[in-house]
Amino acid sequence: MTRNPCCFVAILLFGTAALGQAMAEQHPKTVGPAASSYQPITGRQRFAWLKESTVGPESLAAGLFSAGFGTAINRPTEYGPHWEGFGKRYAMRLTGISTGNAIEAGLGSLWGEDPRYFSAAGQPFKARLKNLVVMTFAARQARGGLAPAYARYVGNAGNNFLSNTWRADSESSVGDACVRIMLGFAGKMGSNAFAEFWPDARKHLFHRTH
Repeated sequence: MTRNPCCFVAILLFGTAALGQAMAEQHPKTVGPAASSYQPITGRQRFAWLKESTVGPESLAAGLFSAGFGTAINRPTEYGPHWEGFGKRYAMRLTGISTGNAIEAGLGSLWGEDPRYFSAAGQPFKARLKNLVVMTFAARQARGGLAPAYARYVGNAGNNFLSNTWRADSESSVGDACVRIMLGFAGKMGSNAFAEFWPDARKHLFHRTH
């Protein structure tokens, strides 16, 4: 296997883009907004997405879990298994998330890539499950169609390789960055699942309490 970092990045991004293209082409027209009814994201909406996805309740809560887990297993060991280490891990994740989201929002604005998630509420469960997977790797474009989320790919990879410059030595290798990129897409899929099904679960729970 090649040890050239550029090759790692190129292979990872090429494979992800190919996956996004395949999913976009197979995505059913009935799921999500149709191209004819889609309204392109505005600058204000893009900024709102950036703010919500970075410091919104869901993101901050995920940071608590991530930092707590890292502190519990003491990884990276340089931070230590204590409150100070928890704070460092939380701050490290937040800087990475903010950097990646800023790159995605900024680059996406150049060609109209919409970073928002569009629910398939009202569709069968299987279609909704497919929707959240597809929207992990694809995004709405200015005309409403789906295409690989290139700005997301660059933001995810750029954030994780850039953060190697300020991360602890034990987690700043090319391999570590590649693992974080894959975990980033896994986290995006989890976020999509939450956005897809939590509104229904909340209504159900709220209804049962009355």
